[in-house]
Amino acid sequence: MIAKWMSSSTPFFKAFGPLLFGRPARGALRKVGRLNSLQGLYELFGHLIPEARLAASPTGRNSRERVFTPQVTFWAFVAQILSPGSSCREIVRRVEVWRRETAAAGESLSGSTSAYCQARARLDPAALELIAGHLSWSLERNVLKAERWLAGRAVKIVDGTGISMPDTPANQALWPQPSGQKPGCGFPQLKLVGLFSLSSGALLESASGNLHVHESLLFRQLWDKLEKGDVLLADRGFCSYAALVGLQQRGVDSVMRLHQKRPADFRAGRALGPDDRLIVWQKPVKRPEAWSVEEFAALPATLTLRMIRLRVAVPGFRTREVVLVTTLLDAQAYPATALRELYGERWHVELHFHQIKVSLAMDVLRCQSPGMIQREVLLQRIAYNLIRCLMQRSAHLHRVPLERISFKGSLDTLRQWTSVIAAAGGTPRQQDRLIDQMLAAIARDPVPERPGRSEPRARKRRAKNYQLLTRPRHQTGNLPRRNRPQKTLPKTPLS
Repeated sequence: MIAKWMSSSTPFFKAFGPLLFGRPARGALRKVGRLNSLQGLYELFGHLIPEARLAASPTGRNSRERVFTPQVTFWAFVAQILSPGSSCREIVRRVEVWRRETAAAGESLSGSTSAYCQARARLDPAALELIAGHLSWSLERNVLKAERWLAGRAVKIVDGTGISMPDTPANQALWPQPSGQKPGCGFPQLKLVGLFSLSSGALLESASGNLHVHESLLFRQLWDKLEKGDVLLADRGFCSYAALVGLQQRGVDSVMRLHQKRPADFRAGRALGPDDRLIVWQKPVKRPEAWSVEEFAALPATLTLRMIRLRVAVPGFRTREVVLVTTLLDAQAYPATALRELYGERWHVELHFHQIKVSLAMDVLRCQSPGMIQREVLLQRIAYNLIRCLMQRSAHLHRVPLERISFKGSLDTLRQWTSVIAAAGGTPRQQDRLIDQMLAAIARDPVPERPGRSEPRARKRRAKNYQLLTRPRHQTGNLPRRNRPQKTLPKTPLS
């Protein structure tokens, strides 16, 4: 079964030897720390990546014969992202060890990271976009019918987040820091809106901008990625007349939380059930800035929606009542209870962003220029979806619900098994058995079921007693430690 999953066991890294890609088979079970085996990654995921997108060019910047070919650079970049905290030097040292063993006597070798960094800059963003799209399509294609929503409909979730990056002039020019921060004391901020699949957890597409671009405008760039028949889940920041109509005209239904500026009058309209009303919205008088005069004039004068009240009775939740609006008007085919439960699944997008930003350390990007930031974001998306492929395969093979598969557990398991899998590259049957054992290990460690779990947004570990930087570092001398008390939560009586 695993052999069918892997299209080929022929390693394109074979010429690099075992020193770069892990120990020989005898010592393969030794713990290798955070070192990923590039060959092992290729053995696991190579069939998911269109190799033509990473082929050398007959002319141009990727036409020369180099140590860091596009393929080697791509998998090295992926391995670096899958091991947060690993440096460019670490990747270069692994290549350097191989070069010292295979280079001709007397040949000079450089330990500089320049060649690897330049090779990363030569990766074509358009090719990376196509690879990311192909990977997302592969995940969606393997979704089982039982994993979809009512009547087999695909559900997509949209949400936004903020990402920090190194403070360089080029980054600041494109993604300026918040205006409340003094120059030289803040970091560039990138706003990213992601479109996720509820069934597979895949990051299907993303759009980015700076702090001055509203998330709803970035989301509009992703409308073409939605397919007819999809159901979109979104928070109230994306809820507007124009968005609901625009998506409906594309054959996409929406389930959104009502925007806070719109009143929720449950006396209006026609009752479909308890806390379930059929209402009509009038077209706004004011045209949104993002819509042209012609686009806004083409919108219909009215829009019929369902408005559903969702009461939250879970201890620890701040919100006690949520009002939903949806274009799914058939109360028989789409009961209010099912819609309330579906909106509860919107929380998965917060978990996905946590996995990307914390487990893969995307919260603070590391590249120094806008062009490399663009490539790093794309590689983060690719690396995240590769782990989702591993989770999906393990869930399907061992009949475990995908939401019970741990992302962090899958990532940790992958790090320890890649060298073993690479070492068995010469014996495909043994390699297949190892991959099956790795997938079984992932399935044996499910996330505990914790319904209604509440975690207050408060930190137990205290911050270090250092002052905040209030002027550029080169203008700052020795600073004393601060003695101001930390903010604390209000005291509550014990019950």
